[in-house]
Amino acid sequence: MFRAFKNIFLFLILSFIYLPIIILIIYSFNSGDSGFIWQGFSLKWYKEIFASSQIKSAIFNTILIATISSLTSVVIGIIGAYAIYKSENKKLKTILLSANKITIINPDIVTGISLMTFYSAIKMQLGFSTMLISHIIFSTPYVVIIILPKLYSLPSNIIDAAKDLGASEIQIFFNIIYPEIVGSIATGALIAFTLSIDDFLISFFTTGQGFNNLSILINSLTKRGIKPVINAISAILFFTILSLLFIINKFIGIKKLTTDAEL
Repeated sequence: MFRAFKNIFLFLILSFIYLPIIILIIYSFNSGDSGFIWQGFSLKWYKEIFASSQIKSAIFNTILIATISSLTSVVIGIIGAYAIYKSENKKLKTILLSANKITIINPDIVTGISLMTFYSAIKMQLGFSTMLISHIIFSTPYVVIIILPKLYSLPSNIIDAAKDLGASEIQIFFNIIYPEIVGSIATGALIAFTLSIDDFLISFFTTGQGFNNLSILINSLTKRGIKPVINAISAILFFTILSLLFIINKFIGIKKLTTDAEL
């Protein structure tokens, strides 16, 4: 009886989580203008996405910001993680790790308002540049926290042997360390890309007039009522993020990622 109750409870939890998404996907194919009343199957809202210059612009901006910010976050994250790994000052290492974790657990609304206030204080015009910088800022700590455990799992005797043979720090990094952490780097890049696509709050506070990404566009469209085109955009966004998660799992595996995080 306990097992039956457990299965029912699990089913209710999963239904509560995924049923709204399933309904959203179904109604994205609704032929009518209502977001809640089914009037027949149609692909016209998906066609409208690619016919609307506003939506296409938001998609382009989203991909552009996500691509640049994820690549930049990876470069900064590798440098940051390697600096923490090589640091022999325990107090400095603790401070850097704590600062990195604070950035991750800090509420997005606090980060967004703080960055907006900072940009206003230095009189930096809100728009593409401020959103890009903000996405790099909140994505980089995730890259650091993904790469760092892998660095600590490297056998020190191999690095010591390379030093004894006269290898420089650059040679050690590119010939020994980099091949070992390349999986974590790819995972960090994909997670940073996913975070950028998914973000709304920080983007909302750090963008200016005339520059929207998908999350901001969806928010503005919902103010006019829920339309099937919003469901279609959200469905595409959902499947994009789901695909990225599958790729992340393919690169490193959920079990391996969890194991590395515990090191």
